[in-house]
Amino acid sequence: MNIILLGPPGAGKGTQAASLSQELGLAHIASGDLFRQAQNSGTKLGNIAKSYMEKGLLVPDEVTVKMVLERIAAPDCAKGFILDGFPRTVEQAEALETALGTENRSIDRVVYIKVSKEELTRRLSGRWICRDCQAPYHAIDMPPKVAGKCDRCGGELYQRPDDTEETVRKRIEVYLSQTAPLIDYYGKKGKVSEINGAQGIGGVSREMLAALA
Repeated sequence: MNIILLGPPGAGKGTQAASLSQELGLAHIASGDLFRQAQNSGTKLGNIAKSYMEKGLLVPDEVTVKMVLERIAAPDCAKGFILDGFPRTVEQAEALETALGTENRSIDRVVYIKVSKEELTRRLSGRWICRDCQAPYHAIDMPPKVAGKCDRCGGELYQRPDDTEETVRKRIEVYLSQTAPLIDYYGKKGKVSEINGAQGIGGVSREMLAALA
């Protein structure tokens, strides 16, 4: 089974993809990991992607799709895969569909984790990270025992620039304008299962497995 996981920043796609990967025995392919690997790989595609990333530019769709196809050609994807963070636009989805078609493969299901803008802002703008050990905290859901200090190592907690409330709201707007149309694109193909992402991690996992059964 080949699955795409859709959802805005803060919806918990990475957590759920990792869980699904173990439960179903499918390869978890995160676009962020692919880009990081590309920077260190030294391959032709990797060097092309790196040249854009070093300039702060988006990697062109053609290169990104080729990187994804190269990854899903690996032996661990024989049983299927879970795409996390890709595609991000309808154009990428169309390019992916065309490329998969040449290999007699296709996307079987698209799982959309739906979370309100208010809840996403609360989740993301409350995130704090330890400077030393990178342990994650949340001002409301998982606060440290001592304000500003890591429970594990005592390191200073800080908030990433992209987790401030203003930046979070911009990230959500970008998602809604660019990525949300994918829900309509795959919905018209009858492939979308909508999941309530406002519930706990376990509840989301159970609902996802039921939708994919």
